[in-house]
Amino acid sequence: MASSSSSSRQVKHQVFLSFRGEDTRVNFTAHLLQALKDKGWTVFFDDDTLKKGEKISSALSNAIAASILSIIILSKDYASSNSCLGELSDIMDRKRNPTDKYIVLPIFYHVNPSHVQKIGGTFKTSFQKHESKQPADRVQRWKSAFQEVGALKGWHIGGKSDRYETEYIEDVVEYISKELDSNCTSVSEELVGIDDQKKIILGLIEQEHSRVIGLWGMGGIGKTTLADVAYSEICQNFESHLFLRNVSEKIKNVGNESLRNELFSKLLNQKGICINSPSIGHPYQERLNNKKVLVVLDDVSNPDQIEFMGVKHFGPESKIIVTSRDRQVLKNGRANHIYEVKKLNENDSLQLFSTLAFNLLTPAADFQDLSCKFAGYAQGNPLALKVLGSKLYTKSRKEWESEVDSLKQYAEPKMSHILKSSLDGLRELEKNIFLDIACFFKGEKMDTVEKILSNYYMDAMSGIRNLVDKCLLDSIDCYSMHDMLEEIGKDIVRQECKEDPGKRSRLWFPEDVDQVLRYNKLVSMKPTLDSIQAMKTKQSWNRCKGC
Repeated sequence: MASSSSSSRQVKHQVFLSFRGEDTRVNFTAHLLQALKDKGWTVFFDDDTLKKGEKISSALSNAIAASILSIIILSKDYASSNSCLGELSDIMDRKRNPTDKYIVLPIFYHVNPSHVQKIGGTFKTSFQKHESKQPADRVQRWKSAFQEVGALKGWHIGGKSDRYETEYIEDVVEYISKELDSNCTSVSEELVGIDDQKKIILGLIEQEHSRVIGLWGMGGIGKTTLADVAYSEICQNFESHLFLRNVSEKIKNVGNESLRNELFSKLLNQKGICINSPSIGHPYQERLNNKKVLVVLDDVSNPDQIEFMGVKHFGPESKIIVTSRDRQVLKNGRANHIYEVKKLNENDSLQLFSTLAFNLLTPAADFQDLSCKFAGYAQGNPLALKVLGSKLYTKSRKEWESEVDSLKQYAEPKMSHILKSSLDGLRELEKNIFLDIACFFKGEKMDTVEKILSNYYMDAMSGIRNLVDKCLLDSIDCYSMHDMLEEIGKDIVRQECKEDPGKRSRLWFPEDVDQVLRYNKLVSMKPTLDSIQAMKTKQSWNRCKGC
């Protein structure tokens, strides 16, 4: 008898394709089937897979049991077919098995996903007919499976869209290929676009003389997620392991010693370790030196935090992963390698945004254009994509359009709260330079900006370098920053005085400049900014006069 576990199940077909033949057999399904075969995947497709004389029911059940994932093409008459609903019920039974981790990917082909989840539209009529002809328990099983698949992430094809079906097929095949190649058994928005970066980190960890690996990047870019997936994959290869999240915050709350005691208690498997002095006693040093450990220090803001945790005493072949927003912290913390966590590319950005905004893997057809705008605004930042997608979930197109109009004027509150934490701890010099570039100099040539700022700030270049190291500033030919950081900087200045622009430290909006100069409302600015402010105010005023 075949085991029900996925580990012992013999895989005969990698993909099981469930569809309503009359709806899609000769068009979309045929093209998808060919595209999957062209990639080298074996697909169960009843036209050419069933042997003559083989019972359909047993063949289908065996094919589902022997596959890695199922694709369900939900078309308008899918629910009218007894065999389709029987297939779907078997598929969802396997999906519900917590030890199986079976992948199910729905394609909503010219149907509304909410009609599937809520059994509405033509599907309601189909199930009413089944209720008059089929046993009640069978229909209820079909309904449960149908509603469950409607709640899964997938693709919505139909409605107003400028995309060809072949483009959707390319998306589906690419996504499935990634799932099968990486042998993933779940679909999670946390892991979108992370596979390639994970391989790089694991490669660095495997290097013989690589002990401390630093992950560097701006807030929300995915440092913690990347560290987590790498840690989860290799932690069992070490005698002891621990992932310490939010190190800087915990040190503020409980102190250095308490956090180090927690770490040592876990690594040495001894409760109640209490070292209340900065130094680590010889007995503890010796015990740590005898252990091969894996430790993640997440969100470190000071190199002293790394040293205080006693990493130099960990045994041979130990690995320490450190995440930080400040590259200099990792340099001073003696990281053997510093990896800059990359932004998501365009396709992965759209996919991540869509999982939150639509519970789909691609944008809903009627929202394709707006989705691209939001994904572009987020510029590959996973945190930004998640916050924006979550905010727009279930909202109307009119609300989306309104959000697009407002994004450039005000920072997203929840996002600003999180990204604003990147500004915490800046010196007054660094904060002033950050605000100046956000308000005036974004996109300006580096030498021009450096010359101007050096005239008004002592050690301006040091402040600029620190902002680059903290991922608050980019420096390639010109000085730039993430659009959201720019808006947060401007919002900080707006909050200085909401009602009267003349009482703010900086003016950049032509209407505000016009109001202040026309009614003589300009009050004294910070001394170091007087000349810059006057110059920029004059430029803005000249533009106003030309309008």
